Amino acid sequence: DILNLQVYYPWEFLSSSPCRTVVFPLMTSGVTYWVIKSLQQLDICSSCINSYTLLVSPRLLFTIFSFVLDYSVYRLAPFWEADPWKALVLLAGSYVTLVFYTRTFTNTLEGLLFALLMLLVSSRKSDGSLAEPTSSPLIGIITTAGFFNRPTFLAFALMPLLYWAGLIVDSQKSIKTVINHFLKLVLCACFTALVFITADTFYFTSMGLDDLYSIKKSSFFDAIGQLNEKIIVTPFNFLSYNLNPHNLALHGSHPRVTHFTVNGIMLFGILHILAIGAGFKTLKKYIHQLIWVKSHCHGSSGLLARSEGDPTLLLFYFVPLAFLSLFSHQEPRFLIPLILPLVLFSTSPNRAAKWKHIIIIFNVLGALLFGCLHQGGLIPCLFHLERLMHSPESSNHPRHYTLLFAHTYMPPRSLLNIKKRDTHIEVIDMAGSEEEALCQTVEQQANNFTCNDCHVFVIIPGTVRATVTKCGVSFKNETLIFPHLSMEDPPQIPFLLSGNWRSQLGLYILQLDRD
Repeated sequence: DILNLQVYYPWEFLSSSPCRTVVFPLMTSGVTYWVIKSLQQLDICSSCINSYTLLVSPRLLFTIFSFVLDYSVYRLAPFWEADPWKALVLLAGSYVTLVFYTRTFTNTLEGLLFALLMLLVSSRKSDGSLAEPTSSPLIGIITTAGFFNRPTFLAFALMPLLYWAGLIVDSQKSIKTVINHFLKLVLCACFTALVFITADTFYFTSMGLDDLYSIKKSSFFDAIGQLNEKIIVTPFNFLSYNLNPHNLALHGSHPRVTHFTVNGIMLFGILHILAIGAGFKTLKKYIHQLIWVKSHCHGSSGLLARSEGDPTLLLFYFVPLAFLSLFSHQEPRFLIPLILPLVLFSTSPNRAAKWKHIIIIFNVLGALLFGCLHQGGLIPCLFHLERLMHSPESSNHPRHYTLLFAHTYMPPRSLLNIKKRDTHIEVIDMAGSEEEALCQTVEQQANNFTCNDCHVFVIIPGTVRATVTKCGVSFKNETLIFPHLSMEDPPQIPFLLSGNWRSQLGLYILQLDRD
């Protein structure tokens, strides 16, 4: 919208039933795109808008935002009796921080808002005693903003809000003061929701910033009339969609225990296992104490002993995990906000110290796999194609380009830097299509003689290269982007041990020979 580029609108952002707010994309990526557009318009940077700046500028902003997590850990560690510097080292050394928190995921924003919420509900006075909660308005704003970013934020916010409510009730002797705190929270939450609803309604009913500007130029009453035609509340659309098991099945169904048994270990390694062990140990201890109290004190719970260590951090970790496990679609990135309570728990009292060598090896391997190898050739491939299509030769002699992607993640069209009015570039995403469908499409492109100056490129992982050679077409140029690992089409071990291993861990750009 800001740079007037051709993009693929995901289903969540279709105006018919939008499931995601536009506010956060506009406040993050939108701001960076506006900056580079302004720099180019002011002739400060003549070629600011290219695939590299389109990718790096939003990521740079998110990397700066990620230090909110560091600040939160540093401030929260003393509150939860953890060592601040050891907690920071554990956080900074995690590949989740290095890979996920430097990229433009809504889950990243969810994690930052969760960190701010924990910071607001956890405060002590200088003498070490609990401080009286005074952040009701901010808590209301952050909770609502998190809900509009991802409605699953309520799963993360539940325990901090209950903890805050408990502090409010314990610290206030007047019911009037308690009601005043909750009233401030509700009013600020409602106001924040109104801001999001208004912005989303204006955007999605106009479907684009250009149309939005024209609405702003029209009369006030015309704008209000258009607003009233269709009120957009994106979290309700999100919940309506995701509460339908059939819809979730379209994106992949997983066993309900996937987060506990697979994703938690994949993201956090030994820290997740230690948390599970501590959780079972704490639960067992409470059950034994409860049985003892029931049998010796005739049901009085007043003598129930407090277990060693504060189990609250475990609740901050496992309660969101349990709620997210209720949904059948479970991806690892859904859990990245949980790194904060897990790091605090693991360094309180220094539980992870004896596992430091395993933690280091795990995070180095995780950073290499998810930060470099996994679908690692797709972005460099788009950089290469963007330079090719916008080269001086192509600009002087316009050509038609067809880019056929197969067995890769969905290529972000914006990185190709194609203007909306440009009809000379076509992108075909075959996703994980079968061999027959892929060959049929490739053959159609090779035999399309209606276009004289057409250039067709087929982009496939090295593991699918042999499949394309069976399609009966020839290629005149090929470029190998290394490294690239497709977990959907993983390389076979014997090939990795052969001299041709680079091709198995690469992404091919094949140019069809139409002559």
